[in-house]
Amino acid sequence: MTIMNSKDIDTAVSLTTRALREVAHLDWDVPAAGLEWSCHDTAVHVAEDFTAYAAQLTVRATEGYVPLRILPDEGTGPAGLVDMIEASGGFLSAAVAVAAPGARAWHPYGDAGADGFAAMGVVETLLHTHDILDGLGVHDWEPDPALAERVLDRLFPHAPRDHEPWRTLLWATGRGELPGLARLTAWRWYAEPVEAERVLLFPMSPAIAADLQAGGNGGFVWVEDGPSDDTRDAGGIVTRAREAGTYRAGWGPYVIVRASDRKAIGGMGFHAAPDADGRTELGYDLVPSARGNGYATETLKALSAWAFGHPGVTRLEATTDEDNTSSRAVLRRAGFTEAGTGEGLVRYVLRG
Repeated sequence: MTIMNSKDIDTAVSLTTRALREVAHLDWDVPAAGLEWSCHDTAVHVAEDFTAYAAQLTVRATEGYVPLRILPDEGTGPAGLVDMIEASGGFLSAAVAVAAPGARAWHPYGDAGADGFAAMGVVETLLHTHDILDGLGVHDWEPDPALAERVLDRLFPHAPRDHEPWRTLLWATGRGELPGLARLTAWRWYAEPVEAERVLLFPMSPAIAADLQAGGNGGFVWVEDGPSDDTRDAGGIVTRAREAGTYRAGWGPYVIVRASDRKAIGGMGFHAAPDADGRTELGYDLVPSARGNGYATETLKALSAWAFGHPGVTRLEATTDEDNTSSRAVLRRAGFTEAGTGEGLVRYVLRG
């Protein structure tokens, strides 16, 4: 996965502030394109994000954002807002540059290291500069294609790569269409997908799960026979957990994406967060066209390793039909052992 650094932030800030200063004479109280915020408020948001990401990384926050706010002085005009973006971008660049190699911090889309926060800062300023400029009537701005491509590689590894990088980034964030691909109704970036040799696993957030349940694509490009009804129904795990107040990011279903063509081929994940004894159950489903290639075994091994990498997790469980020989073989190949049968079902366990 591409590693991004402070130089990427500096490049993004230079490109975007130069473009924004060219329109600083206009009225920024008009709406930014596609947003409920004004151009003024969108610029403040960029400065807030830069500062918040720098703070997260500096203190290695583990739960929630550092409690601080960034506000412009009353009466600050567009030129002052651009200065805020430039200054706060410098904060994040410095924090990324001095961060220890193992430094990690909380973000709602997944814990990330310095490279992840660098990428998130870059994508925020690129996209919101586009929103501001578009709202002010500048519709042809494009950043450095190499920078857009690096952001795609780091935060959107599930997005297709057969189109221009900037247009693909706009599509991946619900801001445009690509040939044969409609504008997304739900999307997110992924600070830390679970990686295996040939597949990537992307956790279903509540919004992505709801979109799949409602018949959407969840922000993914699927193979022709996907997503299956079982994968769509798995989104209900996230919905129910959120309603019950038990939702924990990562401890739900994941979308499986084949690395070779960046197409989604199924789902796998947890039925719930680990209980008090450190136990949780797994389930999975691959579309028919993807079966028989070892993807399920590879995915199960990777997700099991991810689970046991968390303190307190002691046992993973899975249940399958007694006559489902292929599913039973997947579990055995992934290291699970049979733990009992009943009512036509077989239970398997893997201990940490």
